[in-house]
Amino acid sequence: MLRAALVLGATLLGATLLGTATAHAAELCPGLPAHAPLPREAVPAALDYPGWKEASAYIDSALARVNRASFQVVFVGDSITASWDPPIFSKFFGPLTPLLLGIGGDRTEGILYRLSHNELAGLRPKVVVLLAGTNNTGTGSAPENTALGIAQIVRLIHARLPATRILLLSLLPRGVEPSDRMRLANDQVNALITRCTDNQVVFSYDGASRVLDPAGRLTDQMSFDHLHLTPNGYYKLAEGLEPEITRLMGQ
Repeated sequence: MLRAALVLGATLLGATLLGTATAHAAELCPGLPAHAPLPREAVPAALDYPGWKEASAYIDSALARVNRASFQVVFVGDSITASWDPPIFSKFFGPLTPLLLGIGGDRTEGILYRLSHNELAGLRPKVVVLLAGTNNTGTGSAPENTALGIAQIVRLIHARLPATRILLLSLLPRGVEPSDRMRLANDQVNALITRCTDNQVVFSYDGASRVLDPAGRLTDQMSFDHLHLTPNGYYKLAEGLEPEITRLMGQ
């Protein structure tokens, strides 16, 4: 089922289709330079699967009714972002005045489209938390194209919100075993997007160790389908992520 979610403060409004940065956007992610022609993963595009446009319109409508400048932390992404367990999200992030923007099934090109059209307008967050790309690798995108799409999102966020720090999350593990084909594809993306981290504008966080067991397995306790997290998985991820966000907000 397609899911979209918008969190305003600590209240979930879900639709069950549901320091000043000095670097210029073009200078971010220098190890992942844009090139012509850009792959589709790096070009803004509305997605055409059922419900995506309705979910995007729902978020736009909700944002039109609130003070966008009040949010201090913005979470951007796909279903893993949209599906945060509400009590867990509220416990760890509610005091940070969060805005949660996620659409199930979204890919880098869809996120680029949403952010370039309306969703960043009027926002003044201290931190944007970005998690994107697993739906690209899951639908056959080459890791280098997925990584370039993520880099373009980073550049777009910085161009629109130059005073905001970006916390770039590594793609979470997929599949039970470390040798899973989708896990390996995400690992390749993660190795590439580390080139975006400059610890001035773009910071990184790898949540894999929070959800994997000592043997590197993604068990049913942490992920019910070996992609999306259970409440236990979200709790473990939030435990590690909240201190990083708080630290960046205070810098």
